Amino acid sequence: DNGFMYLLHPDCEYVFQLEREERHCLQYITEHDNNHSCLPFWDSLACWPYAVVGETVRTECPDVFSILGNKTGSVSRNCSSIGWSQPFPPYRIACIVEDDIDVPEYFATVKLIYSIGYGTSLVFLSIAVLILVLFRKLRCARNCIHIQLFVTFMLKAVAVFIKDATLFASDDTDHCTLSTAACKASVVFCHYCVMANFFWLLVEALYLNSLLLSSFHHSHRCLWGFGLLGWGVPLVFIIMWIGSRMYFEDTECWDINEDSPYWWIIKGPIVVSIVVNFILFMNIIKILIQKLNPRLIQFNNSDQYKRLTKSTLLLIPLFGTHYMVFNFLPDYFNITVRICIELCMGSFQGLIVAILYCFLNKEVQKEIRVRWMKWQDNSYGAVLPGAKGSQMDTPF
Repeated sequence: DNGFMYLLHPDCEYVFQLEREERHCLQYITEHDNNHSCLPFWDSLACWPYAVVGETVRTECPDVFSILGNKTGSVSRNCSSIGWSQPFPPYRIACIVEDDIDVPEYFATVKLIYSIGYGTSLVFLSIAVLILVLFRKLRCARNCIHIQLFVTFMLKAVAVFIKDATLFASDDTDHCTLSTAACKASVVFCHYCVMANFFWLLVEALYLNSLLLSSFHHSHRCLWGFGLLGWGVPLVFIIMWIGSRMYFEDTECWDINEDSPYWWIIKGPIVVSIVVNFILFMNIIKILIQKLNPRLIQFNNSDQYKRLTKSTLLLIPLFGTHYMVFNFLPDYFNITVRICIELCMGSFQGLIVAILYCFLNKEVQKEIRVRWMKWQDNSYGAVLPGAKGSQMDTPF
């Protein structure tokens, strides 16, 4: 899986890669005769072909090392009268793998980091949604769209926790080969939440474009359309993907999608949304450069455009610009970096969005400050009559 949806449980890719290589090796062995001094065999990492006495066979580092970001060098074996020699240089040296590497421990650390990230994001996003919903003065089309985006980040975090609880419920469970209804349902829910998140990021970009194109008085008419785009379109593609998996690829937990044409039912729309988002951001920057020119804008609109400029510039790094890079790279290009960005850094994306678009928002801060002062007035007004009057004299 490329970039944005890399792996639901990435340690399994290590296992499945070895299994694929082993199957190919066994097929190779059955297709060749055994009239050679050194027979072909699988050594748990690489497949060695037949050879004659005195021959040195050289093979590139196995593809599985690319999962850890390393696939350099080569390993050799000599064919002697007593059989194959030991590989030289050893895999750890030839393929640049550190002596203390521990694949299960590495993925356990990744799981811990993204669990902390999603948990923290879920708490802050929940508070942000409550603030935007409960404070009446904050209810507007812009914040309504922000709420939908916050909810998708929350659902994405919940989906990850549900998926982990299903796959890692017991140490005895082989989560790489698990195939139950609950497991498949958790994967479907996870895919839908991720897809909805990307489409609501697209909605944010579309809405900003509509604002900058002076469509301020018609924005409420688009909310239903935005809702269908953000929630409905992903649902349609998810239903299509479920049908394709049920009838054509009902394997494992529906989480392994390598070389599957049906995976593009989900991946395709997300790739399109990323590209469209990028184009919209370029358009936003172009419009802002034009409108923020003092000779082209009216004085009463300058504050509005400056505020939109700040919001837009803050949104750019959060709208998946890094996916534009990773999405078009080969499948096994520096996978450790992908895992770090998508699962670790990406888990804190909701936290960053909540801070930037709620807690640091001046309108939100002002409303909280007003509510706090009113609460203080109601609490101390009856006991300290003079205190209320003294507060009335302040410029606030």
